[in-house]
Amino acid sequence: MKKKIKKIIKIILIPIIILIFGNIAVYLYCLITPKMEINKSQSYYLYDNKNELVFQTNDDWIPLDKINKNLINATIATEDKYFYKHIGFDYLRIVKAMITNIINRDKGEGASTITQQYARNLFLNFEKTWKRKIDEAKLACELEVHYTKDEILEGYLNTINYGGIYGIESASQYYFGKSASDLSIAEASMLAGIPQSPNNYSPVKNYNLAKERQKVVLLMMKKNKVITEEEYNTALNTNIIIVGKQKTSNLKSINYFRDAVLEELNSLSEIPSSLIETGGLKIYTTLDTDAQEDLETAVYSYINDETKIETAAIMMDPNTGGVMALIGGNNYNSSQFNRAIDSKRQVGSTMKPLLYYTALESGFTASSSFTSEKTTFTFAGDKTYSPKNYNDNYANGPISMAAAISYSDNVYAVKTHLFLGENMLINTAKRIGITSELTPIPSLALGTEEISLIEMTTGYSTFANLGYKVNPHFIKKVEDSKGNVLYENKEEKEAVLNSSLTFILNEMLTATYNKNFIDYNYPTLISLLPNITHKYAIKSGTTDTDLWIMGYNQNAVLGVWNGYDDNSKINSSDNSYHKNIWIDTMEAYFKEHEASWYDIPDNVVGVLVNPITGIIANENDEKKEMFFYLKGTEPTLDTTSKDLDAVFKEENTISAGE
Repeated sequence: MKKKIKKIIKIILIPIIILIFGNIAVYLYCLITPKMEINKSQSYYLYDNKNELVFQTNDDWIPLDKINKNLINATIATEDKYFYKHIGFDYLRIVKAMITNIINRDKGEGASTITQQYARNLFLNFEKTWKRKIDEAKLACELEVHYTKDEILEGYLNTINYGGIYGIESASQYYFGKSASDLSIAEASMLAGIPQSPNNYSPVKNYNLAKERQKVVLLMMKKNKVITEEEYNTALNTNIIIVGKQKTSNLKSINYFRDAVLEELNSLSEIPSSLIETGGLKIYTTLDTDAQEDLETAVYSYINDETKIETAAIMMDPNTGGVMALIGGNNYNSSQFNRAIDSKRQVGSTMKPLLYYTALESGFTASSSFTSEKTTFTFAGDKTYSPKNYNDNYANGPISMAAAISYSDNVYAVKTHLFLGENMLINTAKRIGITSELTPIPSLALGTEEISLIEMTTGYSTFANLGYKVNPHFIKKVEDSKGNVLYENKEEKEAVLNSSLTFILNEMLTATYNKNFIDYNYPTLISLLPNITHKYAIKSGTTDTDLWIMGYNQNAVLGVWNGYDDNSKINSSDNSYHKNIWIDTMEAYFKEHEASWYDIPDNVVGVLVNPITGIIANENDEKKEMFFYLKGTEPTLDTTSKDLDAVFKEENTISAGE
């Protein structure tokens, strides 16, 4: 029996002795290592397209004695309750984590102390490998030897990731608009819960999840007797007001742009996730602060706290695909949902330029005519479709393609769509960067399918740059804290459209505000004409629930959307916001920047025609307009108008005048 007891004692004592002597050896090793310098700037920095800093995190290092005790107690209770007792490692937690990982057959359970987390934040990546854990342990030991507990805790709190905001003072200012010295128990417990999963527990991104995590923190604080039962209940039931504002930039909607940048950053395979988590990155973006300021000024001159309708807008450089300015909603503090990128809506008649480019490529010209009249289309199975023009306004005669664009004639669009074949429009959309799933149906020509604003802006960039598909992006270059280039966008372009036909389309899109088209109807954007001082290609789109306007020149593409998140119908009082925002932004921007139009291609010729019929003009025509054609396709005095309706009726069943 005594032998068995001695054997058991040996089995227990030997590992303990090894552990003790191992700790002494590690301690002595750490003691003789040089004192490592603590970097007090684990943040990231966003620069605009002029390389000027517009956004940074963690610019406020706050001493430990200035941090509210509630936050310190919450952090220790949650992350490392024996912080002031251990020498960098919590062996009981390590054993427990090892057992859990063995049972679950993974390495998901962690046992890192605050010291270990701080070491990782400062010097290591976040890979769950044994090598990283060994390095982490060694560095944690060095921290414990060379720095006091208070210095380690201060460094940890000033560098930890609080949902994309690094450091407790910056996080406190961002989330609550106050210093970390003034936090309540409720606020402190919410902040202390974020580091476990910064992407999930940020109260700006998900308040409900943050509240659930806060409850866990408060329970730990109560269990560790740093708060009373009464304080626990009070904090748990406190309705916390989230501010969600950065003080780095005066731009109201910079957080929408920032979120888009970080989303792209996370998608870059060239940037290890460990570096993103650790921070210290310099991110050079495509942001044009002039464009962003002009866009914000325009939006907020029409949209205010009482305005219920939402707004999204993107300005893009069509030659690179770089996003110059972005607004994802009226108020970031109220809603972080980025409608410019993440929302898909019916695009209305902004789909028609894609249709008419397809028609030009299929042999149509600016003069090609269909009859504009009430029309019912009949399909197999006796299915019918009767598109209507706005206000039931029809020419009741043939109109040119340019006139159809000017008036946004729906009957002309559907006839063209069916004439070409419903898949043709889808093919063009895919070529220019539309990735949303589109259905080959008659109403596709009228924009009844849902597409995101960034897709539409990218597609229109192909028209603006005369036929090149670009990749939308927010990041130009990423450097680490030492200036090493980790990633650089090559801004590649792919020729996908005919440049001459694209030029012809661009010219036709000026008809939307051209007074020469005032006839039986008015151009859809004629109201903008008094404010237009530069030449633009513009197309608007309206559905029951969505208001769109897309337009461009060689230098910029701007898309603006207004609508309600719950798909409520548009009110008559909302009808002009998108148009006014668009023209105010473009005109303000091009007061200070070059605005250029397109040179006529060598294989394109201009001819004076009657703008409504597209027939070559004669002395009796009161109105004459220059239409553009590929050489050899232009009308002459001897040209007779091709009756496309007759060709169409041979292959399709329609009835007119209904």
